[in-house]
Amino acid sequence: MIETARPASLRSLVLRIVPFSLLVVAAAEAAPLARIAPFSSSDWLYAALLMLHAAAGAAFLIRSTRGRRAGQARRPFLFLVFLSPEILFTLSLVLFLFAYIFATNANMDYVQRFIASGGKLRLAPDSARERLAACLRFLPLLALDAFMVAFPRLGMRALARAALGSRSPIRAWALPLSLVSGLLFSLSFPSFLSTNGIPALAYVCLIPLLLVLFEAPPGWGTFYGVVAGAVQTMITNYWLGTFNLLTLQFVTVVTTLQYVAFMAVCTRILRRSGGLGFLVFPAGWVLFDWLRSLGFLGYPWAMLGASQYRFIPLIQVSSITGVWGVTFIVILFDSVVAWCLLALIRRQPMPKGPAVLLGVVLVASLGWGALRIGREPAGEPASARTIRLALVQQNADPRKDDYGEVSRTLKRLTESALPGRPDLVVWSETAFVPNIRRWSAEDPAEYPLARLVREFLGWQKTIGTWLITGNDDYEIVQSAAGEERRDYNGAVLFSPSGERIDTYRKIHLVPFTEYFPYKKQLPAIYRLLQSFDAYLWEPGRQRVVFRHPLFSFCTPICFEDAFPDDVRLFVRAGAEVIVNLSNDYWSQTEAEAMQHAANAVFRAVENARPLVRASASGLTCTVDTLGRITARSPIYQESVLTADVRLELDRTTPYTRWGDWFPPAMAALLLAALAAGILGRRA
Repeated sequence: MIETARPASLRSLVLRIVPFSLLVVAAAEAAPLARIAPFSSSDWLYAALLMLHAAAGAAFLIRSTRGRRAGQARRPFLFLVFLSPEILFTLSLVLFLFAYIFATNANMDYVQRFIASGGKLRLAPDSARERLAACLRFLPLLALDAFMVAFPRLGMRALARAALGSRSPIRAWALPLSLVSGLLFSLSFPSFLSTNGIPALAYVCLIPLLLVLFEAPPGWGTFYGVVAGAVQTMITNYWLGTFNLLTLQFVTVVTTLQYVAFMAVCTRILRRSGGLGFLVFPAGWVLFDWLRSLGFLGYPWAMLGASQYRFIPLIQVSSITGVWGVTFIVILFDSVVAWCLLALIRRQPMPKGPAVLLGVVLVASLGWGALRIGREPAGEPASARTIRLALVQQNADPRKDDYGEVSRTLKRLTESALPGRPDLVVWSETAFVPNIRRWSAEDPAEYPLARLVREFLGWQKTIGTWLITGNDDYEIVQSAAGEERRDYNGAVLFSPSGERIDTYRKIHLVPFTEYFPYKKQLPAIYRLLQSFDAYLWEPGRQRVVFRHPLFSFCTPICFEDAFPDDVRLFVRAGAEVIVNLSNDYWSQTEAEAMQHAANAVFRAVENARPLVRASASGLTCTVDTLGRITARSPIYQESVLTADVRLELDRTTPYTRWGDWFPPAMAALLLAALAAGILGRRA
């Protein structure tokens, strides 16, 4: 009997053609890269990505053509785990997102000047062409990777195994589910899709990811959690692409490493927590957000609770727990829903305890919010004190050299507000750029900046009111090497008579772009920062509370208003009003301006103190003690916002009194869940 060869199935044919296509695409993409000299850091990363794809294509092609012995299954190559389509797709996606976002710099004039002056950067003359180049580089790889991820999961065998329950559909589609979570997480905040954000998404965004984490082994669970975190970070912070030439890189790398540690720990605690597993990620995420707000690398941005800044009844709980409590409530909602869905998928009895706990937490939180809102007087109390502030938004970029023009704009806008008789005029961070302390001591006939400072000081005496402005400051100190100059990002208060009353020097500086404390320990990174024009400051050491005849106030500068405990310490020192000086002009995106304002809203609620923001551009606004934005200026327009701010009674909230007690309590809850799970398993 003569046997005829069986025709190759479509599946096996595709699984041979696609790896070969990986080799072809990798070679085609590498050809133009080989002609680029010298390589930039992004070129080296792209070359490494091409080599990984070529290696994966070769490995899969060899594996698909190996003969199969009768009755013996093929053993996969161990290293194929690291060249799996899911990992390759993730690497391609992250590098593509970075390249596409970073392309915005090509339209920035200061970046093109940096390139023209010999800076170590290569970009197209404009963003459109740079984005096109990113698409041509990465989209072919992404398309092939996506096909390799999806095709094995769409075959009839895969669908049959999922239908019969022999393979979990959650595990099979873990990567897409994780990416969906990262995207929805980002869109719950102000974004390119919605300027105010879509806060309802916060209550569903983590459900796909949590289903994956509840099902996947700890190692792969860590991978999927890190993927969601990295994608969320890049999409939420896309505007960082134009803040500094290195900021997006550092934020992405540092945050990814933080997610690795967080997910590795929580996925393992989850496996040992038994019926309390639904509490692991709500408690763990709060602790994670708190820890990443501490120290030199502190960056408390895009905490899920901050997406609820317009849900006024709910955010009142932050007067007890800080913003951390709102984050816990939102993630608890996600976790309980995912826990119940998993029970349905596994055909297990529906757990009642998690739903009951969620209901109790929601009722208690909203009840506290209703009580706190109800305590606010309906009208203006007879004993209330009010102050009038003029918040100036000059809509100008301090990084440009037209200091004289900006100064004239500031004066013109301020003079337009003087008929309203403001008690204090507020200018933004680095609104007046020349260093007042330095140039006021120089000869104005010899130095143009000294002349500009002399004109400002003379004009300020004529306006008849108090003025605070962002301005550089410095001091000369004695060190072992002799005299050393230390520069600070500061805020300076002037009296109506022109006297310099006090100066606050920014304490919490932006890591890598404003401050790097490891110059001696990590000189290579320090030189890299210098080569990309990073202007580094020294951190201030004193929390200054300014004393006006009518009130006291503090001036957290820029993203300092995102640190709950920093602002709390100002209030503990006697600040009656929180006056934030910011510069969001550089981003030119309403999403960044609104994300910044959303973070700041919680500082008013946490401490029962009114908050006002004066930005070079961004969101200049006033916020009452309940977190309501009561007045605002148009974004990215010249304006003056004159507002009457009511000073509250000397009311100290539990948060102001106790500080960040809630995250350590969540650490205790994690340990309790772990202990209960271990004891239950032994029993």
